[in-house]
Amino acid sequence: MLAWTIYVSFIGAVVVALTPGKSLPVARFTALLTTIAGLGIAIAAVAHDRTGQPFTIVRAPWIPRLGIEYHLAADGISLVLVLLTGIAAVAGVLFSWNIERRIKDFFALYLLLIGAVYGVFLSFDLFLLFTFYELAIIPKYFLIAIWGSTRREYAAMKLVLYSFGGSALVLGGMVAAYVVSGERTLGLEALAHFPFSTHFQMWAFPLVFVGFAVLAGMWPFHTWAPTGHAAAPTAASMLLAGVVMKLGAYGCLRVAMMLFPRGLDPWGFKVLGFGSWQQVFGVLALIGIVYGASIALVQKDLKFVVGYSSVSHMGFVLLGLMTLNQIGLSGAVYQMFSHGIIAGLLFAVVGRMVYDRTHTRDLGELSRIPLARLIPFAAVTFVLAFMASIGLPGFSGFIAELEVLIGSWRAFPWMACIAGLGILIGIAFSWRALQATFFGEPTTTPEQALPPITLPERLGACLLLASTILLGLYPRLLMDLILPSLNGPLFEQLRRGDWR
Repeated sequence: MLAWTIYVSFIGAVVVALTPGKSLPVARFTALLTTIAGLGIAIAAVAHDRTGQPFTIVRAPWIPRLGIEYHLAADGISLVLVLLTGIAAVAGVLFSWNIERRIKDFFALYLLLIGAVYGVFLSFDLFLLFTFYELAIIPKYFLIAIWGSTRREYAAMKLVLYSFGGSALVLGGMVAAYVVSGERTLGLEALAHFPFSTHFQMWAFPLVFVGFAVLAGMWPFHTWAPTGHAAAPTAASMLLAGVVMKLGAYGCLRVAMMLFPRGLDPWGFKVLGFGSWQQVFGVLALIGIVYGASIALVQKDLKFVVGYSSVSHMGFVLLGLMTLNQIGLSGAVYQMFSHGIIAGLLFAVVGRMVYDRTHTRDLGELSRIPLARLIPFAAVTFVLAFMASIGLPGFSGFIAELEVLIGSWRAFPWMACIAGLGILIGIAFSWRALQATFFGEPTTTPEQALPPITLPERLGACLLLASTILLGLYPRLLMDLILPSLNGPLFEQLRRGDWR
């Protein structure tokens, strides 16, 4: 049944594209119903399978001569990210209800992107995963280049070039694994149990990890992210931060760490003080956390504030992966879900509720508009979203970041201290942005009426807020899926190494 999340999205994209030109409301409702159907399938799958263990959805020969299969499967980690995609997809349509230009094209590309994302999270053949991964790049480019704002062509091209650059590294690692294994298969289960030599894994792991980490916003390959977020239309920003960046983090865990775990072993010597790739990528994650938060602190463009905060929060995902212990890894996966929800909500408020009404994202100008009185729903939503973003108890971000900090303390205590500094800086830039946007000092000019918050916007905001609050109060809903997956057979080789 889970395979229909992909099929329904692609079918919906075709139906929207073929909608008669005069039936534009039909295109909107078709897109909404399609994403609701995908979310419904995801919820049913999560409710039905609570074991977290891998199970096959579809398995059929695709390119038999190369041993490539059309193999869709899922475990607890896949289910968590499929659920995230479903929630983000529905919210994105609701916050795109105001799109007036080339509506059919917009929603067709939007659904194509959603289908490709579902495909990545459900692919258990490496070639199939790579195909869906590349397919997602195409609609990303057009959504930003056509419907974007600030320097949209530059931002779209930069995102694509970085994505293709990272993909080239992944492709190199994929071909190497295929040749070295000699198994004539690219099935993730088969490769996860194949005993690649330590020497091979030592260079294959960083190649594939960096290739995927580019899309996850790892420093210093992060620069496409704030630019892309700022230029993208609201729904594309929500998807870019909410699920597309998770494709990179998912690839780091599912492919690089699962297939080449010995690449994380100590080298036996030190270079510039580093003795393993674990330390190298842990430090890069830390730099991303502190750097992203620090740059967000001095930004004048509200969307760039949220964009750089995404870089900082994705640093927690990568840091959690590098802890190589159960609590850190589970926190990394939980942070993928949590950040996807919270970042989507922040971009929805900034892009749709604020920018589309005031036509400015400059904090200085916004501070002179009494937005808290003009659009109080947006003010309340923004306050709650930033509370969730800085990790206050009661929201999903608290659970995720707490687990990552505990995991990093067990692995490298000094890294946990620096990551904590990043959280403090995050509180500072969040408070600054919140005060300037909604609680500044308005001018004495008469208040200008702004369009009220619409019903679709209210529904989208409530969906995202309910998700982060529910999972902040009852994290077992996801943890019961994540932990069995990490303790399952696919990660057996990783556990044999530096698992603590």
